[in-house]
Amino acid sequence: MNNFELCPRFEKAVSILSQRWTALILYQLMSGPQRFCTMTEKLGVSGKTLTERLKDLEQRGFVIREVFPETPVRIEYSLTAKGMSLTPIMKEIEDWSSKWIDLDSTNAK
Repeated sequence: MNNFELCPRFEKAVSILSQRWTALILYQLMSGPQRFCTMTEKLGVSGKTLTERLKDLEQRGFVIREVFPETPVRIEYSLTAKGMSLTPIMKEIEDWSSKWIDLDSTNAK
């Protein structure tokens, strides 16, 4: 029997992506830059939680926050190259979930 050990980098990646709302925020930003209020509305997440997650994603280099000096000030969030590199993975999860996840029950198809 082979002794299987997880790669520490894989564990770290799963830990980051499994934080509450993180994957959904990244998925939402795949469609392009978005304002804070748009994300709270589309995701149904509280402002406090979204602020925390965006700050964390910005510190980790997945998201960039851009301030536009307008009146009123406009702030948009978008994915960095590092964040965009998750697109194929997120699309695969989307495809997998369409095939195997049943929304009518907690069991897989």
